[in-house]
Amino acid sequence: MPPVSLPPIPLGAIRDPIVRDGDKVGRNDLCPCGSGRKYKKCHGAN
Repeated sequence: MPPVSLPPIPLGAIRDPIVRDGDKVGRNDLCPCGSGRKYKKCHGAN
């Protein structure tokens, strides 16, 4: 299968910043899902 060719991104292109809905969650903070576990052991685990 040949690689997919994408159009080049023009130099100086402006992108919108990523905006978070809530506060940033630290790895040792409680997970926002409500499980009671730390984020790194819950949804932060890869």
